[in-house]
Amino acid sequence: MTEIDKRTAPRQRVLKRGMIAFGGSSVDCTVRNISITGARVDVESPVGLPQTFLLLIEADQFVRRSRSVWFKDRQLGIAFE
Repeated sequence: MTEIDKRTAPRQRVLKRGMIAFGGSSVDCTVRNISITGARVDVESPVGLPQTFLLLIEADQFVRRSRSVWFKDRQLGIAFE
């Protein structure tokens, strides 16, 4: 049985250093895939991350207001607002 893909836009596989910023704090992350509507990132631990935050990719001068949609182990699915 295959899993149904609920994404509204195709994702592009990437390997980029990112940062999740919230309330004067930040957490490093690795962006694994990205589209115009969201991304999947790897974090050391999703524990303590707020529901909404900024995703920053400094190399691309990319900043998007984001919200957490799901997490599993060290993976975090986010949607851009």
